[in-house]
Parts: sequence; C-alpha cells; structure tokens
Amino acid sequence: MHDLTAMREAILQGNAEAAIAAAQTALEQGVDPVSLVRQGISPAMAEMGRLFEEGKCFVPELLVAARATKEIFRVLRPLLARSGSKSSGHVILGTVRGDLHDIGKNLVAAMLEGGGFEVTDLGVDVPPEKFVAAARDTRAQVVGLSALLTSTLPAMKAIVEAFCAAGIRESVKIMIGGAPVTQAYADAIGADGYGESASASVDLARRLTESRIT
Repeated sequence: MHDLTAMREAILQGNAEAAIAAAQTALEQGVDPVSLVRQGISPAMAEMGRLFEEGKCFVPELLVAARATKEIFRVLRPLLARSGSKSSGHVILGTVRGDLHDIGKNLVAAMLEGGGFEVTDLGVDVPPEKFVAAARDTRAQVVGLSALLTSTLPAMKAIVEAFCAAGIRESVKIMIGGAPVTQAYADAIGADGYGESASASVDLARRLTESRIT
C-alpha cells in the first residue's frame, strides 16, 4: 500500500499545492484514483471533522482543507470517470427559504466532497421548487436542507411536501440539519434523517445512498 501520509498532512494543513503534488506523485507510482479518495482524502477530511467538533480547529482551517481536496478532485475526477468509478453519490444542499446562514451548510458540503460525494450547492434562501427542480435535473440521490433560524423550520416541511406533490419523493432521500433541528423534528416532517454535525451528515448521506441503491 502506498504511503499517503504526505497528501493527508497537506490536506490537514490546507496546503493545496503540496496536496496536489503528493496526489500526482502517488498516481505516477501506480496508486489508483479510488484509493487516493478512500485512503487519502476521506480519512484526512474525517480527521478535520473530528478536530473541528472537539474544538481543536476552527471554520477557517476546515474550509482551507476542503479547498485543498477540491483541487485534488480537479485532477482525479477525469481519471475516476475514465476508469468507470462512480462517486459516493450526488447530494443537493441548500439553506431553506427565509434563512441566509450558510456556514454550517458550507462545512457539510466540504465534508461531503472530502468523502467522495458530488455536491450541488443551491446557496441560501432556497424555495421548495428550486430543490425539486435541481433533484429532477441532476437525479441526485440525497437532498440536504439546512436551517439556523427556528422561524424557518416550517420551510423544511414545505420542501418535503413539495417533493411529495411533485411525485418524486420516493426517488430521493431528504436529510435535514442545523442548530434548531432535532431527530424528532425530522421524524415529524417525514425527512429520512437528521445530521447533528458535519461528520454525522456525511455518515448519514452514505447510509441513505446505500439504502437507496439496495
């Protein structure tokens, strides 16, 4: 097994240039792109998530690490496509209508991309119909809804209902998260899961995509 320590350390330090160089060296030495994701990028971002949740690193450090992984994926995605390898899944993310907060959503997006997911980020203040249209257009397996304000929680319920009304609720999993969100609320509105943290959201997305396939 190739030693990917240098690439993982470069990601943890947010050094995109060093991370890309380490990835390219590994590729030249015969490491396949899937192994780079599973044994290099994913463990590094999981470690960043752990450090963040323990208060040992902060939002800026997590975001620069995520930026480093994005740069590596610029190199890897064509190789992954050429080899026929699929991503972990496609997730649509957005902060619900009436809410302009995006730090939590951005952290989840960073962690998902580090976990090998393709992410479509719809931004903030996203109406239900935009989530539905994006799900139809991309055929994403999972839709992730974020809210920070208690007053915008009803928008999550409206989005679940919009998917039902559009007749595509059974074809997509919906996960929700944010400071005022609870598992009880997820259950109450008919969502498929609740991510209490960025790392937990990645684990949840993985479970939801696997259950959708099976």
